[in-house]
Order: sequence, then structure tokens, then C-alpha cells
Amino acid sequence: MSVAHGEHVGTGEEHGQGERSINWWGMIFFIASEALIFANFIAAYLYLEIRNGNWLLPTDLTYPLINTFILLASSLPAHYLVGKGIARGNQRNLKLGLFLTALMGIIFLGGQVYEYSGLFGQNFTLSSTIFGSSFFMLTGFHGLHVTIGVLFLVICLLRALRGDFTARKHFAIQAVEMYWHFVDGVWVVVFSLVYLLPHIR
Repeated sequence: MSVAHGEHVGTGEEHGQGERSINWWGMIFFIASEALIFANFIAAYLYLEIRNGNWLLPTDLTYPLINTFILLASSLPAHYLVGKGIARGNQRNLKLGLFLTALMGIIFLGGQVYEYSGLFGQNFTLSSTIFGSSFFMLTGFHGLHVTIGVLFLVICLLRALRGDFTARKHFAIQAVEMYWHFVDGVWVVVFSLVYLLPHIR
């Protein structure tokens, strides 16, 4: 989360026309390192799935599909209101976009908790089977990243309300948008492997 403070470095950083700042490349490196961690979790999941046979969750796809739609839809306010808004100096769109994106992230997390509670009720837990361990580790790790993203969004919203960001000085906003798109993109992969793949094999 320390990237949120990078805008105070003052290296002509923000948006030199056509140039990428050192902070931007730092954020790319951070996201790439997180992607490698997810890749390891996904590789372990696929190895266990192939070794142990077809895994089906003891639930239907309706609620996970709704939850997926909510998370992916949150990228719209993140991009069109937050990212493009502050680039044009539109403070109202920035604040509205941060609020909506954080709210949709919270709804996603609430849906994940609801799904977990239903699975626990069917004795499908972290310790019940190897599949249970893999499922909760992978989806839970993603949920942790959504939680961090929501906290990042809320911090940026509080700073936006304080008037910290301008059209030329808003690296934290750029960073939170990049991070949120990363979280959404990872979920597409996780959802496809965990929820969809067992149904099409």
C-alpha cells in the first residue's frame, strides 16, 4: 500500500506527455510479482485437479455468476469515472467513481462470505478435502486482494474529499485503478478454472 505515497517523490512524475514515471513502473513490477504468486496457486490447483479427477463444487453457478458480474462491472466506474475523471480534473466523477467501485467490491466480498457460509453448511471446508483446501486458498487469496483494493479505494476517496488530487498530480489514483483492473483480471482466470472448467470437462 506504500505506493499510495509515491506521488510525493516529485520526479516530474505524474503524466509527462507520453512518458511513464518511475512510480508507474514500480506499480507494474508490484502487480507482476502478485501475478506470479497467483500463478503458483493456480498451478497447484490445476495439478491437484488433474491428479485427483474432476472437482465439482457442491453448489450451483448462479450466485458465483452474479458475484462475478458485480466485480467485473466495478471496472467501469474505476476506469471511466476514476481514471478518466481525474485526468480531466473532474473531482465529482473521481469521488463518485471511487465510492461506486469500493461499494461494488464490498458487495463482492459479502457475496463471497455468503457463498463460504453455504459451503460450510454442506461440510465443505478448508480441511474437508484437498479440493476444499485448494478452493479456499485460491479464492480466499483473491478475496484478500479485493479487500486490500477496497481499503486502497477508501483511502483514495478520503484523500479526494480532502482535495489532494489534481489533473496533473494523482499517481495514487492511477495506481489504485491499475490494481483494481488486475484484481478483476485475476478473478476471470480463477472463476474460469474453479467454477466453469469442471462443468465443461
